[in-house]
Amino acid sequence: MNFKKFIIASLLLGIITGTAACGKTADIKTVKIAYLPITHALPVFVENELQDKTGQKYKIELVKYGSWPELMDALNTGHIDGASVLIELAMKAKEQGVGVKAVALGHKDGNVIVVSPNIKTASDLKGKKFAIPHRQSSHNILLGQMLQNAGLSYKDVDIVELPPPEMPSALAQGQIAGYCVAEPFGAKSVALEAGKVLFESNELWKNSICCSLVLSDKFISSNRDAAKEVVSKYREAGEYIDSHKGEANTFAKKYLNLDDKVLDLSMKWISYNDLEITKEAYDSLTSKIKEFGISSNPPTYDDFVDSSLSKK
Repeated sequence: MNFKKFIIASLLLGIITGTAACGKTADIKTVKIAYLPITHALPVFVENELQDKTGQKYKIELVKYGSWPELMDALNTGHIDGASVLIELAMKAKEQGVGVKAVALGHKDGNVIVVSPNIKTASDLKGKKFAIPHRQSSHNILLGQMLQNAGLSYKDVDIVELPPPEMPSALAQGQIAGYCVAEPFGAKSVALEAGKVLFESNELWKNSICCSLVLSDKFISSNRDAAKEVVSKYREAGEYIDSHKGEANTFAKKYLNLDDKVLDLSMKWISYNDLEITKEAYDSLTSKIKEFGISSNPPTYDDFVDSSLSKK
């Protein structure tokens, strides 16, 4: 009889424990974050690698895409909760009524104008093909600023949109004379000596904004505590990258499949500390978006940036 009681008690304990465990798991929100395999998305990679699921309100599920249009389609249709994305694309989505908020920078600086070795100045690009990843991008702004500084305009170059991975080979084969794009694709041409850096982004536009972490309004409103934790750990990941270069490079190579030379060069141009989106930097971005004809009515800081998720 005692043995039977022991068996029954054990079974009941197992059921209770299992139920509690299931309840605990159910409380952890899976957050789908989209990305392209670029150095500018490194904070989401590092946050994913460092996340301690014990006691957390969320678990990251990274979703890889091959192009910005694919990623934005997933974001705009609600198939993902957030993304590391070109901020101008998210701003355009906001203009079109999509419920998204920018919650942190993707990085600081880290863009370069790469040109073929025979290009000496920006003026040498006149009449030649120059590649950018998308019209809605800071790379387009950097191109416009460089041309303006040289007394030129967009009309003086043949602007083409190319997928980032195709740019280094296009430059090496002479199909384009230069390009500006997210890293590590600038570093690839320089490392192969097929191109050279004509300008770094901070020489053309100080405190420029390029990529950002965005979250959907639906996710933020339905999971505010988890959203705050995602943003907090994301910004901690940025600080971790700058203070633990070796470990960060190991994570980067896991997601980006880069050799040391390309990665080291790419990381020299980029910083991840203090990823807050300030009103001053955002207002500078919207001013340039208007100046270079990217949008006539970009969303305001208060409409698009949710800084409250960074507050304790």
